[in-house]
Amino acid sequence: MPEDNETIGSVSQSRYEQIVAELREVVDQHSRGQFTIGDRALEIEPSRPASGSRPEAGWTVKESLTRLAEDIALKYSTVNNARWVASRWPKERRQPGVSFTVYRILASLEDEGQRFAAVKRPPEGKSRWTADDASRMLGWQVESPVTKQEKISAIPSLAQDEDVAATVTTDLLGRPAVSAKVAVEDRVRVVEELTRDEQVAATAVTGLLRRPDVAFKAMSDDYPDYDQWRGQEVLLPAA
Repeated sequence: MPEDNETIGSVSQSRYEQIVAELREVVDQHSRGQFTIGDRALEIEPSRPASGSRPEAGWTVKESLTRLAEDIALKYSTVNNARWVASRWPKERRQPGVSFTVYRILASLEDEGQRFAAVKRPPEGKSRWTADDASRMLGWQVESPVTKQEKISAIPSLAQDEDVAATVTTDLLGRPAVSAKVAVEDRVRVVEELTRDEQVAATAVTGLLRRPDVAFKAMSDDYPDYDQWRGQEVLLPAA
């Protein structure tokens, strides 16, 4: 266990533990508040199958929840989400010390028995559930990837912005140790994609022509008789 003379950020270990205890209570209060919103929304609009009937006259589910959201100054999506989570977690199945975020993630477990059992059993070696642990259990992307596969899975979403993707690609292409680990056929595919631009292709070809061994090998592979032409004068027809 870390000693008190160690620091976490700008505070001592003991002060950090005080802050954690204080904020855990805040998180518990937030969870209770979210479930209260969800429970009251369920009271106003109980869950029913998507194909279930609704009263001939009166409010639709969305109209009711929109009215409720406006009257408590929240978004409709917040109220509707709280209602859904509350419907997945009856009061007697809720456990102390579990954040509403974890409940929301685990609510996606379709098997009710699995869902209710899971919340009671944090991952091995953990005393409490974390949001990443819950996402990991469902096979979702985590915010703080740990394993190699999690890190790989995080890259596409991080690089959705084209400027970010371009910067990352440039960085990776400039790291020979990384590119050396890429299969030859994948490297070839990258080159083919990059040289679709005529200016890039022209520059690349100019560079390759300055490497005779590479050019001769390429020509020899595509044109078996090329070796016989090497060193011979090429006669062009008269104009």
